[in-house]
Amino acid sequence: KITFLDTPGHEAFQKMRLRGAEVADVAILIVSAEEGVKPQTLDALTSIKGAGIPYIVAINKIDKPNANVERTKQSLLEHNIYLEGLGGDVPFTAISAKTGAGVPELLDLTLLAADLADLTGDPDKPAEGYIIEANRDPRKGIAATLLIKDGTLKSGMFVVSGSALSPVRIMEDFKGTQIKTASFSTPVQLVGFNEVPPVGENFRSFGNKKDAEEATAQKKMPTEEIKGAPEEEETGKVVIPLVIKADTLGSLDAIEHELEKIATPEVALKIIHKGVGSISENDVKQAGGKQGTIVIGFNTAVDAPARDSAD
Repeated sequence: KITFLDTPGHEAFQKMRLRGAEVADVAILIVSAEEGVKPQTLDALTSIKGAGIPYIVAINKIDKPNANVERTKQSLLEHNIYLEGLGGDVPFTAISAKTGAGVPELLDLTLLAADLADLTGDPDKPAEGYIIEANRDPRKGIAATLLIKDGTLKSGMFVVSGSALSPVRIMEDFKGTQIKTASFSTPVQLVGFNEVPPVGENFRSFGNKKDAEEATAQKKMPTEEIKGAPEEEETGKVVIPLVIKADTLGSLDAIEHELEKIATPEVALKIIHKGVGSISENDVKQAGGKQGTIVIGFNTAVDAPARDSAD
């Protein structure tokens, strides 16, 4: 069984790519047959090499009229990516994500890379793995996407990540179908966390609530102190306080990454509060009534009390 973990190519999603490389067993570096190696290709390669995992190159978009596989191979060589048959040992295949050409070969290469890496798991132990994404749904509550790396997760167990805890009651597969059990190399969505679990962190599972609670007690995190620009008196800058809410932690990472690029001699941005889910009255209160504070919501709703409080 192969689970594909897709990370966006845009450079704003650097943290997401890093997490993807750390969680994956085998990486697939996708390069366009039209454009060749781009800066984000090298950024992704750095993440893969940092994680120390085997990787395969997939030269995509071979269905496009401007596709040139040989030129793309040359582009890879120029950036010290040495393919099999061209002086190196990196396996590669040419594919079209649109037509499906070359995809069976890519799956075979992935299984071969997994065999060579001698990947194994024990279905009899309690599940452990990583939190891939997390969000707060107004109807369901706090949900997280988990990727099981070893062991088996069953209904009735409890999952712990950092200081977050969830019973295994509402567990769904990648199609959104409710399931009772899942084993390694499987992604699941788990609903019912008491707080938003930290993305990229590992999780463990326990057979009973007492053991799970003991594990969270040991992992109680100090309240996050958001460091921003110093106050304006110290720097002579105008400080704009920001409250940021987004649909997922991955989006939040990308927004922070882009905001860090905004640098002017006169103005400093200071994130005073951030989180996932709809904008609540508490988020507006974080502004402390300070004029000039901007509350930003990305792909998320605004609660009616929050609107009234802002007014």
